[in-house]
Amino acid sequence: MPELPEVETMLRGIQSACAGRQLQELQFVPCTRRPSPVRPDRPSFQKVVGSRLTDLERLGKRILMNFDCGLCIVVEPRMTGLMLVTDPPTVEHLRVRWQFSGRGINTVLFWDRRGLGTISLLTPPELDALRRRLGPDALQISADEFQRRFKATRRAIKPALLDQQLVAGIGNLYASEILHLCGISPRRRAHRLLRREVVSITEATHEILQQAVRYEGSTLNDGTYRNALNQDGGYQNHHRVYDRAGDLCPTCGEGTIRRIVQTQRSTFYCPRCQH
Repeated sequence: MPELPEVETMLRGIQSACAGRQLQELQFVPCTRRPSPVRPDRPSFQKVVGSRLTDLERLGKRILMNFDCGLCIVVEPRMTGLMLVTDPPTVEHLRVRWQFSGRGINTVLFWDRRGLGTISLLTPPELDALRRRLGPDALQISADEFQRRFKATRRAIKPALLDQQLVAGIGNLYASEILHLCGISPRRRAHRLLRREVVSITEATHEILQQAVRYEGSTLNDGTYRNALNQDGGYQNHHRVYDRAGDLCPTCGEGTIRRIVQTQRSTFYCPRCQH
């Protein structure tokens, strides 16, 4: 489930434990559950031990750990992965432990209940190639860039927003919330949107994602997502349409929120105030 707000929250939560510090140990914790995909292989990661973490950044839905040896560890949490600096929700789903120098909190953990998250070690050319594959960051994309990219696709706007090559960071939950805030039906074709509608999507994207970051992401009913301190996020209390099918629309007060399926993903919207 982690999307841009959740990954940004994880990044901020682990920063004080590792940024600027020397990596003293990296351990792939023995786990009897489905193994997390690791690229290229586990022994290769020992190349960064002894190096200093010079920069910690988010790339779409990924966390990048850049070391002064020139290598980068890329963590993509995907559906159920968490980056933590405290005891994990369960011991049996713990995947990776980073031990950094310094006093205080200096251990970072990667936990993944389903083993879908990936851990990659990239060289500078490989990292550059990854950056080129992704679209502009959703917190930074402009209306002009959105319009140019929408014009190049014939898809409905909701699936288009989920395409990480079109725009990086938006997932299923926040796409529904964004389109509701700007009053646009998820069924509309992206290339047919008017300029004012593209501007509205851009503004709604920035507003929704920034607000979700302030509330440290959304923890849904399954309780999977937790911040770096293993605590719930708070933005789920501000969802307007996501997972609220059958409820009265909180915006217009007259429509009933509807659930439809687009490209095998649930979409929630109000047919009365989203056109």
